[in-house]
Order: sequence, then C-alpha cells, then structure tokens
Amino acid sequence: PSKSAALHVDLCKATNSTDALQYLLQFARKPVEAESVEGVVRILLEHYYKETDTSVRLKIASLLGLLSKTQGFRPDCIVDDIINTLCNEKSHQVLAQLLDTLLVVGTELPDSPAVRQRLVQVSCKHLSDTYFGVRNKCLQLLGCVGTVDAPLSKDGDGPVRDVQSIISDYFGDQDPRVRTAALKAMACRLLSDDYEQVRSAAVQMVWVLSQLYPESIVPIPSSNEEIRLVDDAFGKISHMVSDGSWMVRVQAAKTLGSMLQVSPHFLEQTLDKKLMSDLRRKRTAHERAKELFASGEFSSGRKWADDAPKEKLDTNTVNLIASGACGAFVHGLEDEMFEVRIAAVEALCQLARSSPTFAEKCLDFLVDMFNDEIEEVRLQSIHVLRQISTHITLREDQLDTVLAVLEDSSRDIREALHELLCYTNVSTKECIQLALLELLKNLNKYPTDRNSVWKCLKFLGSRHPTLVLPLVPELLSTHPYFDTPEPDMDDPAYIAVLVLVFNAAKSCPTMPALFSDHTFRHYAYLRDSLSHLVPPLRVRTHRNQLVDQAQLFLQQSLNRISTIQNLEAPGAQDLLNFTIRDVQRLGHLQTQLSGAADFCATYLRCQLLLMKVSLVNPLILEETYKLEFLYGGLENRQIATIHHVRLQAKALQLILSARTRQGLDPLISSCEKFLQEIEAFQRSFLTELPHLHDSFVDKLLELKPRISACSSVELVKILQTTLRQSGLLQLRLPEQIHRATATIIEPTGESDNPLRFTSGLVVALDIDATLEHVQDPQNTVKVQVLYPDGQSHVIHPKPGDFRKPGADRHRLITQVYLSHTAWTEPSQIEVRLLLSYSSASSSLSSSKHLGWSDSSDGLQSPEAVVEGTIPFSKPVKVFIMPKPARR
Repeated sequence: PSKSAALHVDLCKATNSTDALQYLLQFARKPVEAESVEGVVRILLEHYYKETDTSVRLKIASLLGLLSKTQGFRPDCIVDDIINTLCNEKSHQVLAQLLDTLLVVGTELPDSPAVRQRLVQVSCKHLSDTYFGVRNKCLQLLGCVGTVDAPLSKDGDGPVRDVQSIISDYFGDQDPRVRTAALKAMACRLLSDDYEQVRSAAVQMVWVLSQLYPESIVPIPSSNEEIRLVDDAFGKISHMVSDGSWMVRVQAAKTLGSMLQVSPHFLEQTLDKKLMSDLRRKRTAHERAKELFASGEFSSGRKWADDAPKEKLDTNTVNLIASGACGAFVHGLEDEMFEVRIAAVEALCQLARSSPTFAEKCLDFLVDMFNDEIEEVRLQSIHVLRQISTHITLREDQLDTVLAVLEDSSRDIREALHELLCYTNVSTKECIQLALLELLKNLNKYPTDRNSVWKCLKFLGSRHPTLVLPLVPELLSTHPYFDTPEPDMDDPAYIAVLVLVFNAAKSCPTMPALFSDHTFRHYAYLRDSLSHLVPPLRVRTHRNQLVDQAQLFLQQSLNRISTIQNLEAPGAQDLLNFTIRDVQRLGHLQTQLSGAADFCATYLRCQLLLMKVSLVNPLILEETYKLEFLYGGLENRQIATIHHVRLQAKALQLILSARTRQGLDPLISSCEKFLQEIEAFQRSFLTELPHLHDSFVDKLLELKPRISACSSVELVKILQTTLRQSGLLQLRLPEQIHRATATIIEPTGESDNPLRFTSGLVVALDIDATLEHVQDPQNTVKVQVLYPDGQSHVIHPKPGDFRKPGADRHRLITQVYLSHTAWTEPSQIEVRLLLSYSSASSSLSSSKHLGWSDSSDGLQSPEAVVEGTIPFSKPVKVFIMPKPARR
C-alpha cells in the first residue's frame, strides 16, 4: 500500500486529537519516497483543515517542512496550499512553524524567482504579528529569499520599499530576540545596542559580510575616502574589544583572529594606542609647541589663541579606523577578565601565523603575557609563541623575560617553556649561554624535569650550531695544552651540556676537532644509552649505522619471508623465527625504525602462531588487536592485511572447535557466523581485494558459491585445505608508522625504601608518564596495579590529568590510591599503563564492521564490539608495606 493511503487509514482511525498526534509521531519515524511525498502532503493538509487541536496542527506544519526536504522532490507544487493555510491560522506557534516550512521551501527552490517573490510578500504581510516568533521567522525568510533590489511594500498598500529598508524597521523592535533575528537577516548597524546578544549577533554578521565580500569598496562617512569592506569590518569589530560585556569582548577578540585578509596597516594599528587619521599620525599640540620652540618661533601673546593647533582632530569623522579600535589588542591583553586576555592571545597567534612582519611586531606583547597572574593565560601565551616561532628570533632581553618563567612552580608551565625553546631561534651566542645557564638551574631545582630539559637542549643545539661552536671549549672545559679532569658521567648537568654540543656538532663538521679523548668515549656511551637524544656523528667510533641501510635490511627481510609458499613448507618456522629476531634487534639499534620494526615483528609473530595454532591460537587474536590499535599511520591496505590474519585465526578456531565440540547445532551456528565474517570482510575491503591475490580470503571468495551451499562438516574440510594451500601475505609498510608508547618517569622503581601505610587505609602513589603517538588518551589510557597476591586494579585517570606539551605527545600526571591488608614484609607491586580499545575506535571505518565479542561457543559474533586492553609501557616495581593498625 502507498504511504498516503496508510496515513489516511491511520488518521481516520483517530477518535481524538491525542490519537491523531500519536499516529503522526509514528509516521514521522518512517522514510517517504519522493514519488509519495505529494500524496502524503495532500492527506496532511486535508486533516489540517479539519483539526481543531493546536498541537496536531503544529506537528502537521513541522512534517510539511520535513517532507519538503525529501531528495528528488520539488516543493513548488505545495507552495499555494501552505500559503493558504497561513491566512486562516490563529495560533502564533503554528504560524511560526508554517513560516519555517516556507523557509525550507524557499531554500529548496533557489532558481524560482516567482516563488521567492511570493514568499517575500507573505513574510512582509506577517511582520506586524504580535508574537516575536512569527516576526523572527518572517525576518529569516526575508533574509533568505529576499533580494536587495526587489521593490515591494510591507503592507501591500503603502509606498514601495526594498527588503533592506523593511528589515531595518526591526532594528529597534521591543523584543531583543527579534532584533537579533533582524541582524542575522542582513548586515547590521546595531553594534552599539544596549542588549549584549544583539551586539554579539552584530559582530557575527559583520564578520560574515567581511568574508563574503572582502574586496568591496565602501565609503567612509563624512569623508571622501573609501576602503575595503574587510578593513572597515575589522575596524568595527576591533572597537568591540572595548565593549561593556566581557562575553562580547571575548567574541570580538576571537573574531579578529579569523580575519586574515585585512590590510597590514590596519592590522598593525591594533598594537598602537596612538590615534591615526588618514593612516597618518596626527601630532598633538604639545609636540607641535615643542617643534615651534626648537625653531625659535614664539607666540607674541597679542592675539588670542595664535598658538592653537591649525587643525582640529575630530575622532568621529575623518579617521579611517575608529579611535576605539586603535590598540584593540593592547586593550584585550590588558583586560580585567582573563577569558578576554586568552582570546586576545589566541587571535594574535592566528594573525601572526599568516604575517611574519606582524609576528615580529606582536612578539613583545606576547612575551609580556608570560608574567600574567593567571596560570592559564601564561600557559596559552607560551603555546602561542611556540606556534609562531618560525617567524621570530628572540633578542637577549626578550629571552631573559622568557627564561624567568623557568622559576615557575607549575610543572605544566615549565614543560611548555621547554617545548617553546625547542622551536625558538635566538640571535647571539650569549643567548645560548643564558639559556643553558637557566636550564641547568631549572635542572638543579626540579630534578624531575630532567628528560624535558635534555630534549630542549637537543633541539637548541641542532638549531644553532654556529652559535654553539665558539662556546665548546668553555662548555667542555678543554685546554689546548693541558689535560683537564674527566667529568662525572652520572651528573645530569654534564649530560645536558653534551646533548647540546653533540646535536650542534651534527651539522658543524669542524666541532669534533675540539673534543678531548674522554668526550669521544662519552659520546659512544650516550649514543647507546640515550640514542633518542644523541645523533649519529662521523667521529672516531664504529657504532654508527646509517638509517637507510637499516631500512634496506628491513625491506630485504620482508621480501625474504614472502618466498614462503605455504605455512607448512619445510623450514618456514625457522625462517620466521630468525627474521623476527633480526627485526627486533634492528628496532633496538635504530630508534628511528623502532615502530616499523616492532610492527613487522608482531605481524610475523602472528604468522608463526598460525603454524602453531593447536597450542597458542588464542594469542593470535590478541596480537592482531595489537597490530590494529597500537600503531598509528596505517593505511587501508595494512588494516586489510591485519583483518586477513584475524580471519585465518577464526578459521583455525572453527576447525579446532569442530574436532572437540559435541553436537551438530553449535557447529552450524559457528559456521553461519564465519560466513557472515567473510561477507563483512568483502564489503569493508572491496578496494583492497586485488592486492590479496592467492591469499586465504581470495581462495574463499572463489569458492563462495560452493561454501554457501555446503554442509558444516564440508565447510570445515574446505577451510582446512584452503589454509594449507594459502601462501603468506606479503606486508607492505606505509610511509610513516608510529607505535604508541608510554614511559613511566615516576615512580622510578629504583628505591629500596618501602612505602609504608596503615593496613586497610589508602596511600597515594604519584604517577608521571610520557605518552607518544596515542590518539585520544583521555578515553584510552588506563593505569594497572598488580598486587603480589594476584589482585589487579585498573584505574581510569581524570581528563584533567593529561597535558599535551607537543604534537603526538601527551603527559600523564595523576595519583593512584593503594590499599591492602597487613603484610609481614615489604613486597613489590607492579604499575603499568594499558591502552584500551574497542572496534568502534578503529582508525578506519571499515574495521568498525568487523568486531567480534566473546560468546559461549568459542567463536565471536560479527557486528559486535570488541573491548580489551594492551600493555604499552614497561612495568615499574614499587615496594609497599601495609602495617597492622595500632590498638
């Protein structure tokens, strides 16, 4: 039956308005085809004319708007009917809804001038309604379908006027919501309205117009000057940074940051409070009197005001940019509300990133914000300066102000500053000396900042090799004639100096000639122990290994594995074992390839487990989830390869369960689920199937007609034969691949002193860890505590415990509460970080359809969500000692 007939039958059944409303609500949940829309609309309109209840008419009006949006349906055939319903409607709410429906119709028919003209006339007719909602919808309709040059009359009888003048009548409407709607309908002049929502809407609309028509030329009032529309809008919005409402000030500051097309001279004016007229600074009377004094011309005193300025300065007439807009960012950065200051800092960042000259001019203002009383403002200004650091070079006085922040007690502030120094350019070797001295003071005062300080010096050295070169003899305490004492390699400050020097030496080939013998020994030691901080140098050591050679070795290993014809070939397991060992060692030697090497080793381990499936089959699935969720940068081909391995593991699981399971019904159910899994794989990775030639799934798809019709026992035999005949699927690495890693800094696990607390009570254990290449850590990272008696607790850190000091890096600083019954001796607990995953968090949408969940028959059902955790940090052992409570 047609949709309209079904709706007609339902509405005829209704004995009262409540029943009719229920039928309409049920109908609204069902889709309607384009060819049925007109019939449904006729049924709805027929019932509309008979209905006396307002809520039912309101629902019908809403449905008319929804049906008008149906793809493939042109609503011009129902315009007359909807307009006719407006004439007799008494309810204001229903009128507003009908006008909203006409707004939808006008949007769907942009190429019909006749319809648009009728809609404008209808909206003008109802503009005098007493209900603000009706006036709002009329103004929206005028703004959507009206044209500026269309002559019309508001009441049909009065003088001919245009849309713009009619809308302007409602700038002074008594209801602020109508004033807001009027502003959104066209360009507004109400930036000085006494209602802050109106001013807020005005700022938005001025910005929209400036983005739509940036190059339009507009005249300056009371002047012969003309400027670009975007420049004029920039001046008006700049003026709003001094608004009486702090919310409007925040919005204005944020809006300025997105106006990237503004002229440079207008942009620079926001940093200067001096008034500019015609973009030339007007000298004050005091300055002109000083000039007269210097020239020897004095006032005679005989004539009144003969020394007055020759021209008067009217700030409201001739200046191209409003006086309140001068120094807009200066006002914003000095605002009493810290939200405004943060918005001004962020806006400066956006504008400075697109203009190197403006970045240099606003540098001093941003550096001054490092001394703000609010920590959030200081932190944001540091982040902003880091983002524009490529455009600027710090002078010594600026660097001195920046480095003063290292005294801050907030770890977040200090680490943000370390991150800033990683990307900052300095001008002189004295700046390098100053930065090193302050960082070593920081290291001495806050030893927990050690890794962050070392990393900072690594980038500082690599960015300024020529400035570090003249400082090397002083930094390493070398002498051209005398041997100097060998420094202590356990001193973190000495390691910090070496990290600076070695990274500078990478691009300065003359620097190693200044090293002493023990410096070369220390380089070899640090190259092995801190390879992520010390780069390879062409010096007197045999430990260097080029990354491209390691990359070639990795690819050759994968090519060698691809020669295995099937998983039961003689020597296949041995070759896999040796290759896994070589790849793992390569990852330890070359940290740049650790992610790729570890990914390859895990993939090859999955293939090895497939050979030993009778013993370790459950481990294969766990390894495939590691491959999918622990590594970033994977492309669709790698995701398909991982799911292919998982499909093989499912097939093996089905074969094993068929041998051990009693009864035929469970086997039939498992086979049906496996067939669904094959179809899901084919749907999700259709584009990758050509690359899976001669693979397990390729052979299954060839046999699909046969396996769809065969019995469960025969399907198991086919799977067993296909698995034996399938070759190993070659792994192709993407351009960039990163492994999600976590390093626990605190606790170190090196202390032998137990953490003592009273049995039954709790003690807080501080956790400090760095996370690399983790997506959405607030929802995926957990802390696990393993007690000696086998108990395991998993703790979910709060979102506020995570910081983001840099791209692809996060910091976790939290507390874990421990509790236990009394022990006789101190014992160790293990603390480690887990990465949780579910099928919904896959990096590609295709893998969302391939989830499995545990079920009673050993297999897992498709379309379900898999949830689990992966350990991705080394466990740290901590001594604890719960003591019995004193009586």
